[in-house]
Amino acid sequence: MNRLLQGVVGRLVRTGNLTVTDPDGIVDVFGDGTGTPVHVVIKTHHAQRAITMDPMLAVPEAYMNSELDIVEGDVMELLHTVYQNMGPHGVEAAWMKALDSLRHAFRRLQQVNTAGRSRRNVAHHYDLSGEFYRLFLDEDLQYSCAYFERPDMTLEDAQLAKKRHIAAKLNLKPGHHVLDIGSGWGGLGLYLSRTFDVDVLGVTLSTEQHAVATDRAHEEGLQSRVHFEIKDYRSLQERFDRIVSVGMFEHVGVNHYRAFFERCAALLKPDGVMVLHSIGRSGPPSATNAFIRKHIFPGGYIPALSEVLPHIEKAGLVVTDTEILRLHYAETLRNWRERFMANRDKAKAIYDERFCRMWEFYLAGSEASFRWQDMIVFQIQLALKNDALPITRDYIGKCEKAIVMHEMGHAPQPASPRARGRRKMADGK
Repeated sequence: MNRLLQGVVGRLVRTGNLTVTDPDGIVDVFGDGTGTPVHVVIKTHHAQRAITMDPMLAVPEAYMNSELDIVEGDVMELLHTVYQNMGPHGVEAAWMKALDSLRHAFRRLQQVNTAGRSRRNVAHHYDLSGEFYRLFLDEDLQYSCAYFERPDMTLEDAQLAKKRHIAAKLNLKPGHHVLDIGSGWGGLGLYLSRTFDVDVLGVTLSTEQHAVATDRAHEEGLQSRVHFEIKDYRSLQERFDRIVSVGMFEHVGVNHYRAFFERCAALLKPDGVMVLHSIGRSGPPSATNAFIRKHIFPGGYIPALSEVLPHIEKAGLVVTDTEILRLHYAETLRNWRERFMANRDKAKAIYDERFCRMWEFYLAGSEASFRWQDMIVFQIQLALKNDALPITRDYIGKCEKAIVMHEMGHAPQPASPRARGRRKMADGK
């Protein structure tokens, strides 16, 4: 191993048990010998040079391109070894700090997410094979943070709890018109309509997700109540009683936060309510991880709350509630990673080995960032009027309990007057 890389790794890894074999077969051991042994083999001099200069990008790329192998342990255990040594006083070489500063300085140029560019960015990730996503997501194809009310919950139960939690915060009433910005494969919109007797418009930029969501609406007989369109939220004009956005704000980009919240304010009716569910960071503003930006989510960015709240205020919206979910996404990603690894051969048959190694590092790296770094999820509830919602949070828990009773078959489904009228006609009343 070259002296520069050896020195950096030696200063960083004080705790743990890391062995590195370089392209010439030279073996170096780092750490105090505690914990799970991890053995990394750097197979090419090209990879070693790249890792020396920019490890945050080059390590996952080298793994993806089979220029780096982990012969003892796995990706998650390697990341644990690294992150447990990266506390507030962790070692970082001067040029690594310079790279981070440079990426932060130029991040706005990487997030010019015009309508056309946003569509291309979405296609890069979300227009992958639906068969592939079914290998690791839950049955409802929820591709966002689940809500683990109990540690023993299955992924399916935790994703259902997430939908209940968001629905309760929306304080829905039968007959409401709901906008779902970034509607994915349609699961949330269909759930809201089915459970609360509301009309839903879901907008997405993904052709694959739109096709699946539309088919699901027809299969459930909800096509008259739930519509999905390939449309940019910025082009919408009508107004809605409720707006929900889950897992989409991460793709907006810092350049467009003002436009996003101004558009949402314009789309809400005077007594409307919005719930925004997004990944965030508990630390100060930063730059998108280089590997994630290049290979997984081009144009994406994880904001700090300090970057979001000023634009909410300037848009004339009132923050009525904020909740921080900390380890929920780590558990969600653990489930996805385990399911993906169990179905890795099937994923390889759809794509190839390079893709599978990329995806494995993406899932493990994302989980690690929620477990040991500053990634969080925030849910921000917004309104135009200060009195649009009850003055205590009790209604959220009560609504969730009522939904659970309904799902267990112990309570009637909320219904609008027109729905009740249709049922009376069907019963001959």
